[in-house]
Amino acid sequence: MSTRRAVFLDRDGVLNASVIRAGKPYPPARADEVVILPGVAQALRRLKAAGYMLIVVTNQPDVARGTAAREDVEAINARLAAELPLDEFRTCFHDGPDACACRKPRPGMLLDAAKEHGLDLSACLMVGDRWRDIEAGQNAGCATVFIDYGYDEKRPERYDLRAGSLAEAADVLLSGGMPPQPLPSRGQLMKTIDQLNVKIFADGADKAGMLEMYAKPFVKGLTTNPTLMRKAGISDYKAFALDILQAIPDRSISLEVFSDELAEMERQALEIASWGENVYVKVPVSNTRREYTYDVVRRLSAKGVKVNVTALMTLTQVRHVVDALDPKTPSYISVFAGRVADTGVDPVPVMAAAVELMKANPLSELIWASPRELLNIFQADAVGCHIITVTNSILKKLALLGYDLDEYSLDTVKMFYNDATAAGYKI
Repeated sequence: MSTRRAVFLDRDGVLNASVIRAGKPYPPARADEVVILPGVAQALRRLKAAGYMLIVVTNQPDVARGTAAREDVEAINARLAAELPLDEFRTCFHDGPDACACRKPRPGMLLDAAKEHGLDLSACLMVGDRWRDIEAGQNAGCATVFIDYGYDEKRPERYDLRAGSLAEAADVLLSGGMPPQPLPSRGQLMKTIDQLNVKIFADGADKAGMLEMYAKPFVKGLTTNPTLMRKAGISDYKAFALDILQAIPDRSISLEVFSDELAEMERQALEIASWGENVYVKVPVSNTRREYTYDVVRRLSAKGVKVNVTALMTLTQVRHVVDALDPKTPSYISVFAGRVADTGVDPVPVMAAAVELMKANPLSELIWASPRELLNIFQADAVGCHIITVTNSILKKLALLGYDLDEYSLDTVKMFYNDATAAGYKI
């Protein structure tokens, strides 16, 4: 059986920028209008170095419709071939009524390439930004990556990975995050807490609760944020922070800046860092105006401030933060895996890829932030994440670890029965 593999790539929107009109993408008209997307060349080189053939499969129906010349399409292909490390182009010039076998979502171009090159389609990927690309990959038996630009058109119903760019998709693929690696499931026996490599940090702002977590030997650090502090009724930020630092002097504690102005963020960070050696200063990846804090992080890290860059959700953000951090200064990068999952995206491949990106800075540790369930602790451990922040409510579920599921089922039935009885319901 063949073991050769390829990445099939749509052209417009994956390799080069599409022209957007009324929320819909269109190809550039001529070769001199081509803009290669950021990170594409490097991503392709990395994929090729990993042993993938790189095959472009593109629909160009404007030729059949008479609104584009075949020579212009081929000139665009030739320019991309000259500037990028691609192996070949396969182009369908037909339109829908032609009922050809090559027009995506039909898999003809992929199947022909597999036959010609001896590819194992089950080991191949199709990367595209439109539903036709994704369905073509699925029809050929490939894993699929959807580059999601939010076009105003039909979306694919399912895909194996959603990414913001080819560079981000390559990060996941080359980290071993796709196809997903075997990870703990609810039916498998989990490790015990003392067998975990991932460090557990408690997340909260209630002093009594924080001290309760501090007393647990497996809790290696604590984090808080303005939202949690407001819910806890904290009115004096500095007084609360200094009180907690005095009570907990020997564990990492992350305290967040709260200004929306970059210069003031930096000033606050320097002030907070001066409060204790165990302080990590949380700096959001951007302010509310989407002004990124990479330069602020770069200056703080260079001054020896231990930062916890927070609220990240994409691998592009991770890459920029890693570049900004001083390799001589310890730091954290908090990726909000739970919020990523809230959007329907599997966070596990994203976190696995982030681990790989951060290997360039050994003093920087990845935090799995905003977990939603106890299982996330074991998933974080399985992908090599360094830290997971966990709320008190999730930590209390540790008592259920390894609990017999038949017994848990019976407990649930008893709960429903007892509540119904206590309520005095009758029919």
